[in-house]
Amino acid sequence: MNIETVQLPEQEVTCATCRANCCRLEVMLITDTGVPERFVHVDQWGGMTMARLDDGWCAALDRQTMLCTIYDKRPLICREFEMGGYECLAERD
Repeated sequence: MNIETVQLPEQEVTCATCRANCCRLEVMLITDTGVPERFVHVDQWGGMTMARLDDGWCAALDRQTMLCTIYDKRPLICREFEMGGYECLAERD
């Protein structure tokens, strides 16, 4: 029997321990959630993504607090990204 070892996070992922790693992922805008235009990047084919700064961080991320400045209007994919879920933990590694 092959048993895989699962590493548990050093501490529980909460708003206080979040490192906002997901804010470095490319976020496609596929539904209208009211994201302010200044945070929307439109590519040459008309595809829309969240704008990112030169260093790769989402332009809507407050770099002092590491919190989203448009939380109530964040994209659908950000709403569905579960804090402490599989994808979150994978990005933290």
